[in-house]
Amino acid sequence: MKDTYIQDAVKRALAEDVGKGDITARLIPEAQQASARVICREQAVICGQAWFDEVFRQLDPAFSVSWAVQDGDPVNPGQVLCNLKGNCRALLTGERTALNFLQTLSGTATRARQFHERVRDLGITVLDTRKTLPGLRREQKYAVRCGGCSNHRAGLYDAILIKENHIQACGSIGGAIGQARRASPGLPVEVEVENLTELTEALAHGADIVLLDNFPEEELRRAVKLNKGRARLEASGGITLENIRAVAATGVDLISVGALTKDLQAVDLSMRIVIDR
Repeated sequence: MKDTYIQDAVKRALAEDVGKGDITARLIPEAQQASARVICREQAVICGQAWFDEVFRQLDPAFSVSWAVQDGDPVNPGQVLCNLKGNCRALLTGERTALNFLQTLSGTATRARQFHERVRDLGITVLDTRKTLPGLRREQKYAVRCGGCSNHRAGLYDAILIKENHIQACGSIGGAIGQARRASPGLPVEVEVENLTELTEALAHGADIVLLDNFPEEELRRAVKLNKGRARLEASGGITLENIRAVAATGVDLISVGALTKDLQAVDLSMRIVIDR
């Protein structure tokens, strides 16, 4: 991810929290130096180092950090993630913003790793969705990759996914596919369907990928037989850690999981500051 994107994201996050200035940090002498360490309180997969570092870099260009882990690494409760040294006011001011990035992206990576581990031996691709936290899509999609899963489209601008309302507006599945081919020649066309009849129509009009929305497992198996390898089939809707292996066993090519990014639980982290004497 480009440094300028990270810099801008951190700048916005700091502006949200610091505003006109950290009035509590003014209790500390301006030149006071301090050390700090970040500890993880639970099993997790770490992600977000670049954003964490950038927070303190913007507040104190002279700060230093030494990481004991890298993005994508699994960690255990009580493990020290990094040690920092710099201006005490800057460490205090940046603590929450830095931890917000690290714990949120680590939560996403941890969730993705759980799904990845469930099906890693089955050779199926597990995808994220656009159900991300507003303003943190690139960050969360990066975290998904750190967790071992893959990215679906980045947004509305880089891939075609025809959904129910598009079909209604165009009049039919075939009409929507035709419009997509004319509007964006060369791009693969994906169509969301809700039953086998709609799948048959999507295949008849040459859909490249068909998203099978909330299909029961038996219907997924029937869809795979009906498809006969003509399009790539993506299962989506209601995918959980408990049922993802059964869904993968139906023979679909892809599984997209909104829970990778929308149902995350932030990782429990703490930062301990020690004043230099």
